[in-house]
Amino acid sequence: MAERDIPFGRPMLDSTEIEAVTKVLSGPMLVHGKVTHAFEEKFAERIGVAHAISVSNCTAGLHLLLFSNGIGPGDEVIVPAMTHVATAHAAEFCGATPVFVDVEPDTGNMNPDAVAAAITSNTRAILAVHYLGLPCEMDVLGAHADGADALLFEDCALAVDALFGTRKAGGLALGGSFSFYPVKHMTTIEGGMVTTDDDALADQIRKRRAFGYDQMLGQRKQPGVYDVDALGYNYRMNEVEAAVGLSQLGKLDEFMARRRENFAELHDALSDIDEITVFAPEKGKARSSHYCLNAILPQDKSLARADIVTALRARGVGTSVHYPSTIPNFTYYREKYGDRNGQFPVAEWLADQTISLPVGPHLEPGDPTYIANALKDAVHAARS
Repeated sequence: MAERDIPFGRPMLDSTEIEAVTKVLSGPMLVHGKVTHAFEEKFAERIGVAHAISVSNCTAGLHLLLFSNGIGPGDEVIVPAMTHVATAHAAEFCGATPVFVDVEPDTGNMNPDAVAAAITSNTRAILAVHYLGLPCEMDVLGAHADGADALLFEDCALAVDALFGTRKAGGLALGGSFSFYPVKHMTTIEGGMVTTDDDALADQIRKRRAFGYDQMLGQRKQPGVYDVDALGYNYRMNEVEAAVGLSQLGKLDEFMARRRENFAELHDALSDIDEITVFAPEKGKARSSHYCLNAILPQDKSLARADIVTALRARGVGTSVHYPSTIPNFTYYREKYGDRNGQFPVAEWLADQTISLPVGPHLEPGDPTYIANALKDAVHAARS
């Protein structure tokens, strides 16, 4: 039996969330209510933006950002080859074409030079993914977008409280989308949030997340009577999820402090392992949200990831992979757009050789050092 049991992630819920949910369930409103509005206002305040619009998940938010700006067939959306497949799916949902670019070897973020090279007359948007919570080079990407008369959006799924200069992720482009999946920085069980400073875009997101209604529930002069003047989806967040989110926001400072401490301890403890690459939590103006720590094995595959993960599991260390394939090499995209193997070498290295290690607030004192020692032992054993 392993000395410790350290899962990759664990939702941090207690009686605060239970009481908040019970209060909602005891009331008359389960959707379109005051709790959701309060959650949106508090989140917008934390990010430092004018508008936060709750949605059913981050993918829905990304889709709405593109869809509400009229992106569709014939348009191209530039996305990194290394990200969750949801980023590219958002473009696919609109009938647009995702154009993949390779990522930087020291951050995992989309390579700005590759973005510039990928721009064509059909480029309508650049979808910047803050890989593992470290913001992209938004100044450069913004200049590329402006030069191409394209829109710049943020995939902030792992980037709550991440900084670029003095601004937080979610306030660095026309719009951003966050994830509140159970093992993210905070959770609403499922759910997401779109952020923007653009009043017109916020109005469109609110409308199109709820079928395209011309009047929301509290705006209708006569109950049940409304018009639908735009195509929309059923992408709303409910009151129960919002209640959990409000409770989580009250704990987020503590969660983030513990993440920073755990990341620093683990990062320092891994610094003397020559066989692995570990990204720094900052670069230039960018400061990470410390979602997790990626230990990246050699590109020549002289160390087998499966063997290292098995050894870590035997020691009770949970891991994940961000992400198991480049998007172009997933079957759906390979069959639709052709075999792109070898065209995104950095992204392919990360896909093949990344081991994501936990740094979340669920870790107990000493866990980061224990994780580092377990990894060192696994690497040593694999080299022996």
